[in-house]
Amino acid sequence: MPKTQETSPAARAAALRERIEEANYRYHVLDEPTISDAEYDRLLRELIDLEVEYPELVSPDSPTQRVGSVAVAGFPPYPHSRPMLSLANAFDEEELVAFDARVRKLSGREDVAYVCELKIDGLAISLRYEEGRFVAGGTRGDGSVGEEVTANLRTIKGIPMRLRSGEAAVPRVADVRGEAYIRKSDFAKINAKRDADGLPIFVNPRNAASGGIRQLDPRMTAQRALSFFAYAVGELQTSAPPATQFELLRLLRALGFPTNPHIEQVPAIGAVLAFVARWEAARDELDYEIDGVVIKVDDLALQERLGYAGKDPRWAIAYKFRAQEARTKLLDVGINVSRSGKLNPYAILESVFIGGVTVERATLHNQDDIRRKDIRIGDTVVVHRAGDVIPYIVGPVLELRPPGAREYVLPEVCPVCGSAVEHPADDVFSYCTNVSCPAQLRERIRHFASRGAMDIEGVGDALASLLVEHALVRDIADLYELKAEQLAALPRMGEKSAANVMANIEASKRRGLARLLAALNIRYVGAQNAALLAGAFGTMDAIEQASEEEFAQVEGIGPQIARSVAFFFAQPQNRAVIDRLHADGVEMTAPKRARAPVGVLAGKTLVLTGTLPTMTREEATELITAAGGKVSSSVSKKTDYVVAGAEAGSKLVKAQDLGIAILDEAQLIELLGRQL
Repeated sequence: MPKTQETSPAARAAALRERIEEANYRYHVLDEPTISDAEYDRLLRELIDLEVEYPELVSPDSPTQRVGSVAVAGFPPYPHSRPMLSLANAFDEEELVAFDARVRKLSGREDVAYVCELKIDGLAISLRYEEGRFVAGGTRGDGSVGEEVTANLRTIKGIPMRLRSGEAAVPRVADVRGEAYIRKSDFAKINAKRDADGLPIFVNPRNAASGGIRQLDPRMTAQRALSFFAYAVGELQTSAPPATQFELLRLLRALGFPTNPHIEQVPAIGAVLAFVARWEAARDELDYEIDGVVIKVDDLALQERLGYAGKDPRWAIAYKFRAQEARTKLLDVGINVSRSGKLNPYAILESVFIGGVTVERATLHNQDDIRRKDIRIGDTVVVHRAGDVIPYIVGPVLELRPPGAREYVLPEVCPVCGSAVEHPADDVFSYCTNVSCPAQLRERIRHFASRGAMDIEGVGDALASLLVEHALVRDIADLYELKAEQLAALPRMGEKSAANVMANIEASKRRGLARLLAALNIRYVGAQNAALLAGAFGTMDAIEQASEEEFAQVEGIGPQIARSVAFFFAQPQNRAVIDRLHADGVEMTAPKRARAPVGVLAGKTLVLTGTLPTMTREEATELITAAGGKVSSSVSKKTDYVVAGAEAGSKLVKAQDLGIAILDEAQLIELLGRQL
């Protein structure tokens, strides 16, 4: 039976193209996606299959033609119909005010209206449309002639292959100018993939965008996830030309081009200065890099009258933000030991002025990052500072590397206390595991006394800081050797408060082995793993004598946790602190479980969510583990019960969807055979 006109391959292909281009317009221009990524991919796949079966249906403006498959040998020249001129720069308010004074003097007007546009940090390109179809595109080049990169520009989904009609008349010819750029979020994904693939990461989005446009193979360009903002025209043949720059931007948007949403039409220079100040402060809130603001006379006829001074238009100027990147010398690498024991390398720099401040230090993240970027002491490096973010080193300037530049290697001992440093194979960071390390002491005290650990009420951040500041506690064992009069003498304490704290410290001695293990802040050992270890070994002595292999045999304790526990107890300084805790009367035993889980919850998996009325999550975990159960962090089909408290979230919803039994605290205790 012959197909009707409505169901013919040509009609279906046309319908698919229309839906796909509409989806592109909604997503890239309006930022209002109407279909899912999966649906978009399904439509595109159907169109590709149709065009493979019926090659005569392929057209240059089809969405399937956005990514070419043939690499070209270099790029032919791309002459611009009108020059793509650069702008004069202003670096402070005085220069903007002087620009406005010149414009008003030449125009004879008391005040001149302007349009303020964010200056996107990407690559300027030109797009030529004839009778509404994209026919060619090129880079700026020297302003008169660029490189023809049409096939690569087709890969940018924000660039329409055919102009939209309806809201505005489609021009006979349109030479549209704009900026190709990479969003910060896309840039992070690109670099993460390159890093995973063992490829060098890109220094910044601008360089990645520029290199992406000039790839010889369009398929490589497509991998850069380029975006586009339109902001001007060169040649424009239309029956209804716009009268102002603001109207021109609205026309471009109506024709299907993405335009920046933060464009502003202002009546005079005062509002320009306010716009500039606002966006210099807010630039880091955007998902793309900007390096300034472009200010243009709004009246297009006045633009023509003002003309040019050499190569610069008299009717526009670019205000440049203070630089966020600069070059300087890496003098040395220091180490900061965090409160959790993490060794954080930082760069010691030759002083450099960036973003309005003098920078002498910058983060280096970790040794893997230093090695991946090939940063060496003595290098000239690029330092980036954005807003209040800690400055970091982007990478070295390899062509300026001196012969004596040396690689940095993280120390094998903690620079604060001299203890051995742990370098876990599965972690990019290294750690000092000395429980008495002064750099970690304040945080270790706070953690040791927290509700999920030894639960010493009254010993929080403030008191922990005072204990360290007044040298009353040099390691956690000192807590049990404090005197009431020492506490009472501290600021904002007094005798009554000191007596309460002392009573709470004494009560904490009876928390048991599981809580003590959780309190020692061993990497990967929280309440659940502490309960598993306590139940498997029964005493601290048994744990201290166990090997890594024995730890790994405990159900629920994997190789990573076993290595961490074994390393912790192999350190003499840690064992010395535990000996003192034992001498101070801290209980270090727990009921030992049989190897096979026993109890009412043997073999059961539970998930905790929300806030329980009388128990902490750690206390609930102890009870569940003691009854032979296992506590998991996520809900799955293997979950037997979900224990839900106040403000339970997505885990509760998922449990309801899967039909998993849901308990409140009272029902959990009833199941355990205990009483509230």
